[in-house]
Amino acid sequence: QVQLVESGGGLVQAGGPLRLSCVSSGRIFSWYSMGWFRQAPGKERELVAAISSTGGISISTYYADSVKGRFTISRDNAKNMVYLQMNSLKPEDTAVYYCAATNHGTIRFKVEEYAYWGQGAQVTVSS
Repeated sequence: QVQLVESGGGLVQAGGPLRLSCVSSGRIFSWYSMGWFRQAPGKERELVAAISSTGGISISTYYADSVKGRFTISRDNAKNMVYLQMNSLKPEDTAVYYCAATNHGTIRFKVEEYAYWGQGAQVTVSS
């Protein structure tokens, strides 16, 4: 059974940094692509960033336009961890952030393509 556990959420002032971490267990972590989603109150869950497996020639990443240049996704296969470094945070980044895993090696973009989910971590950015 695959389990994902996030940590690192909290309250931060606008312009500040925050790093989310997610540890995976239950299968070979490096084979599968991972993603970070967020969901603000009254809004749909959206993909913020994603990273491919390390089975290909090179690792691919994806960022939503709203976070490009501010957020960085990375993975440490030795530790079964995926991270989301968030810099220059804005109040509109306030949401519950979810770590998610696919059953594929390539990046996926839709919620339904992610088979496993963490419990969510609240990120609140004050103005």
